[in-house]
Amino acid sequence: MDWRLFAQRMASMARDLLAEHTLDATLEQISRSAVELVDGCDASGILVLSEGRVRSLAPTDGFVTDSDMLQGELREGPCFDAARPDRPERVFRIPDLTASPERWPRFVPRARELGVGSMMGFLLYTREEELGALNMYSRKPGMFTEDSETAGWLLASHAAVAFATARTDEQMQEAITTRHLIGEAMGILMGRHHVTEDQAFDLLRTRSQRTNTKLRDVAREICESGGAER
Repeated sequence: MDWRLFAQRMASMARDLLAEHTLDATLEQISRSAVELVDGCDASGILVLSEGRVRSLAPTDGFVTDSDMLQGELREGPCFDAARPDRPERVFRIPDLTASPERWPRFVPRARELGVGSMMGFLLYTREEELGALNMYSRKPGMFTEDSETAGWLLASHAAVAFATARTDEQMQEAITTRHLIGEAMGILMGRHHVTEDQAFDLLRTRSQRTNTKLRDVAREICESGGAER
């Protein structure tokens, strides 16, 4: 492993991640970087656990999604465990899926059928209700070494910062959009029904509760319909 070259490429990756403007683009860049930077990595993706359910984000190959869904179905696997809050370990590696499994006995033989030879999982992002792992796959057994694990861990550590930053930016943008929608909808209701600002908000909230619809979506409907009842 040429660690000097790896450091240079990591620095380039960090600049590329900062240049991305959306969460999806950031995640796709993280997955691509894993394939480009970690020796032996043929495919990569991000497994996210949200309320116990698995989602597969930014996979570079179809079998990455298949593996994620399989781990969710079986409730076991290196990437699934990396994303679980009750596990102290944050890095998992299966060097050779053709060998008898020491861990994950149900997952390993079925992953082998997907064409996976070796794989690694790294904690990528943590928050109270949502956890994620960066997954790296090789189609050949024995491709991921201790050096591969170190490289993957370094990449995942940098990527986690980019992930968290992109998510925060997305949430802030959503909040701004929501506030704008609600303000516009209140203005429409104030003009149509000749009510005060507080009364317009109460109308919004009442419709949201009555229809079991998010306030943002109610506001969007009013803006699109011009305040007409539906």
